[in-house]
Amino acid sequence: MSVTACQGLGFVVSAIGLAGTIAATCMDQWSTQDLYNNPVTAVFNYQGLWRSCVRESSGFTECRGYFTLLGLPAMLQAVRALMIVGIVLGVFGILVSIFALKCIRIGTMEDSAKAKMTLTSGILFIISGICAIIGVSVFANMLVTNFWMSTANMYSGMGGMVQTVQTRYTFGSALFVGWVAGGLTLIGGVVMSIACRGLTPDQSNYKAVSYHASGHNVAYKPGGFKASPGFGSNTRNKKIYDGGAHTEDEAQSHPSKYDYV
Repeated sequence: MSVTACQGLGFVVSAIGLAGTIAATCMDQWSTQDLYNNPVTAVFNYQGLWRSCVRESSGFTECRGYFTLLGLPAMLQAVRALMIVGIVLGVFGILVSIFALKCIRIGTMEDSAKAKMTLTSGILFIISGICAIIGVSVFANMLVTNFWMSTANMYSGMGGMVQTVQTRYTFGSALFVGWVAGGLTLIGGVVMSIACRGLTPDQSNYKAVSYHASGHNVAYKPGGFKASPGFGSNTRNKKIYDGGAHTEDEAQSHPSKYDYV
């Protein structure tokens, strides 16, 4: 897969996940009334992170917001904070990834800068997805605990033969939307991080270069002079001197004082 396609796929998947996270945070169906023991009811209760709602059998729905902050359970406030942090990080990741796309050219931005921005957006998406998944999972765990505690308290007195009326809540549709959205954001961040490797420029390794003289059998290298072997039996051996490469004929053409001794 090319770098451009990998970036585009990660961007689209992360954008869909971020949109799902925002939708799940704003939804009211985080917990819904359990109708297992009471399928016929005149009112239906469901709650979200920001308000609780009541829907009557006539179709009329009334919602009331939580007009208190300190009076809310600590777990609910933690879930709120995790979802908000996930949304903020996802928005920053979208902004950074737009400028990091290879198909978008901004000035003289090099591929190394785009690689760093792509990796940054991928990390932001991963953290955003993890925050969303943790927030939804914490709320689901709180629901499970309250559900079984309510079930244990439904029967009291006379050996458990008298059933008390108590409202129990189960998983709402917002939980499943949040799980899927967080997973998509996490996958998009991983894909963006993988695309970063394709944008990173290769490190150039400068190796020693061999310099060849005009002759076919003499090679000059940085480590010193070395005579290359002959290619045939009739080829004359050549000697390498510190001042350059000279053949035997050239050495004999210039007599020295030692030749007459």
